[in-house]
Amino acid sequence: MHVFYTPDITSSDYILNEEESRHCMKVLRLVTGDVVHLIDGRGGLYEAEITGESKRNVSLHVLKTTSEYQKRNHNLHIAVAPTKNIDRLEWFLEKATEIGIDQITPVICERSERKIVKEDRLNKVITSAVKQSLQAYHPMLNEALSLKELISHHSADHRMIAHCVEGEPRKYISEIAPSGSSYLILIGPEGDFTPNEIQLALQNDFKPLTLGNTRLRTETAALAACFEVNYLNR
Repeated sequence: MHVFYTPDITSSDYILNEEESRHCMKVLRLVTGDVVHLIDGRGGLYEAEITGESKRNVSLHVLKTTSEYQKRNHNLHIAVAPTKNIDRLEWFLEKATEIGIDQITPVICERSERKIVKEDRLNKVITSAVKQSLQAYHPMLNEALSLKELISHHSADHRMIAHCVEGEPRKYISEIAPSGSSYLILIGPEGDFTPNEIQLALQNDFKPLTLGNTRLRTETAALAACFEVNYLNR
C-alpha cells in the first residue's frame, strides 16, 4: 500500500506537493492509472488514482473515502526535554506516533544539553510515522518552550511530572488519572529535573509520577508514558 500525506486536501482532485510527487515517481515509480492511498491527518483516509504526471507534480483523483475515524476519547500531550543525540528524540517521535499521541512539546530545562531543535526535521519524522502506521490523525509538534513557559501555556485534566528523586512519593499514571481524560506529562533531560523545577511543577498542580523502579533514558521514559496512557485507554 502506497500512502501519501495530503493535509490540505479539500476536493476530489488533488496535486501532490513536490516532495511527495518526487517520492511517488522517482522512488516508487508509480504511473498514471495506479491507485494510492491518502491521509489528511485530520481523520480522513482516501483511495485515489493517479491521473497525471509532470516533472514536479502528480495529479490525483479521489475514488472514495476508505475510512472516517472518530477522534479518540482521550488526549495525550508529552513535553520532553530534547536529547543531546537528536536521533533518540526522533526515535521517540516515530514510536509515539505509531502507538498514539496528540501533542509533543520540546521543553528546555536547566540541565538540558540540547536547547535548539529543528522542528521541520522532527515534523518529517512524525509525518513518515503517520503514513507508515496509517494513523488518521497527525500529532501536533509545538515549538520548544522553557519549563516555566510550558507550565503557563499548556493545561490538561491531569498534569504529571516524571522525576527520579529517591524517597519522594510518586504514583503510576493509572493511580493518578482515569481513562477518557486529557493528560500532560513532563519528561526531563538526561540529568533529570532540578529540585527547583520539580517544586515549580508541583506548585502548579503537577502530580509526581513514577514509570517504574529502573532509571530510564529520556526517550525511553517518554515512550513508556505514552504506552501507559494508551494502555489505560485501550
